[in-house]
Amino acid sequence: MNLKGKKITVVGLGKSGWAAVRFLKAREADVRISEQKSRDEIPEDFFSWIKQEKIVCEFGGHTSSLIRESGFLLISPGVRFDSEPVRWAEEAGVPVIGEIELAARFCRGPIVAVTGSNGKTTVSTLIHQVLVNAGKKAVLCGNIGTPFVEKVDGLSADTVVVLEVSSFQLETIREFHPFVAVFLNISENHLDRHADLNEYFEIKKRIFMNQTGDDFAVLNAADPLVKTIDGIPSAVRWFCRPEENGTNPNFSAVKTVAGVFGIDESAVEKTFADFRGVEHRLEKVRDFRGVEFINDSKSTTAEAARWALASMTKPVIMLCGGRDKNIDFSVLRPLVARKVKQMIVFGEARDKIRRTFQEDIGIRECRNLEEAVYYARALAKPSDCVLLSPMCASFDAFKNFEERGLTFKQLVTKLS
Repeated sequence: MNLKGKKITVVGLGKSGWAAVRFLKAREADVRISEQKSRDEIPEDFFSWIKQEKIVCEFGGHTSSLIRESGFLLISPGVRFDSEPVRWAEEAGVPVIGEIELAARFCRGPIVAVTGSNGKTTVSTLIHQVLVNAGKKAVLCGNIGTPFVEKVDGLSADTVVVLEVSSFQLETIREFHPFVAVFLNISENHLDRHADLNEYFEIKKRIFMNQTGDDFAVLNAADPLVKTIDGIPSAVRWFCRPEENGTNPNFSAVKTVAGVFGIDESAVEKTFADFRGVEHRLEKVRDFRGVEFINDSKSTTAEAARWALASMTKPVIMLCGGRDKNIDFSVLRPLVARKVKQMIVFGEARDKIRRTFQEDIGIRECRNLEEAVYYARALAKPSDCVLLSPMCASFDAFKNFEERGLTFKQLVTKLS
């Protein structure tokens, strides 16, 4: 793919957007930037680099002329597919892609792409570690934190790219072709952006659309919706089969992918034994006066919270809240009634969460996470567990779930 001199407009300067701009500029593309944020919201070092490279840019909104004259439009995952820039591009016949599509066109090695509603980060991390422990070259990137375009340069044909992919990223794929496509599960998520569960499911299934008979699809046999997927062109391998009843589904998925690569089970088991978890996912922060504090900030859905609560063995004081993703929290009512002794709610969604669970347990509303942590400290008794499992996005108060989790850990560390 020759990018030299090609007019390419990048919409959205999140982490992947900035990485894409630098990637395109290094290939002498005629890069343009269109950003909804104002100039004052752009870090000074980024803006200085833009000026130095003489990149055409607009801040504080988008203009159709900049979009329509592009060779193609590259949108960040945070840019909605029904946004004005995308509509202008489609009207003008300008192709719209995302950062993982761009990177994949320059990737020489096999791609293992992992999607699903829950467990993507854990499974992607474990697959990468299994590959490395088995002596294979592998890199880990995508929705997990490091943009694909930051890793693709210099990768050899025998380097496996383990890629966590979200529905937002799968919306914009065109030629993206994973050697192994892993579909973990499906449940309500991002319904503030997707019309309904069916639309969300259909977008997730795009992960298989460019596969061939030489590729592999790894699917969850225990998920009722995943089991309905048909027409997959690649070789299907199932995990969580009936004979594996009781097996950790994440581990089962990883073992199945390892089998595709012919990796001995001993290397897989060693990886599981050494695994200490993923930051912000059921991460033990501290024992304070007999109370265990757990950071599950990555839990942004009801199903993720279900997983967290199911693993708790102590009475739970549950901290929930943030920005609602149009999710039905009521599916958790029976589990919350059994596991949670007190719920503390905060953020934009606190009223909806309170109304959902107020007949089942005691609920305290707080203005923010800091107030919630200090109230939890006062309420908790020795042998209790304080669990931050928000069930919501973080964008009402934080940049992302990582910032929310780090804030929680800092607040807990300071308790005295």
